[in-house]
Amino acid sequence: MKKKEVPQDDANLLEGKTRELQYAVDEKGNYTIVKSVGWEPKNIVLQQTWEEINEKLEQVREQVKAGKYSPLYYHMKKHLLTKRMLAKYAGISVFKVWFHLKPKSYAKLSKENIEKYKKALNLKPEEDLGNVD
Repeated sequence: MKKKEVPQDDANLLEGKTRELQYAVDEKGNYTIVKSVGWEPKNIVLQQTWEEINEKLEQVREQVKAGKYSPLYYHMKKHLLTKRMLAKYAGISVFKVWFHLKPKSYAKLSKENIEKYKKALNLKPEEDLGNVD
């Protein structure tokens, strides 16, 4: 693809706030890097993917409100993390993370563990880990 042919379909999800690097051939026939705001087929797929993720997240929110899971489960899913990833980021064993995803265990979380989870999830100090709205 030539440098001036790199797609610049400006209907991307982040409204041009981010750009993707693409390789293209310049006027001299050399490969060069060109910034692109995206192209329509990729933007459509990304939009559909985020819609699906948000639908699943809404289902998780309802499960948390119904008492099936703890609010930690919602935040884990919201940040697209697995139990193993959350455990590593928080410095807590995978077994304990699994245990804390249950409402009864979550209710007994120490302040220390709450702070570890908040830090791992990039929550501000004033944000409540228990809030799923």
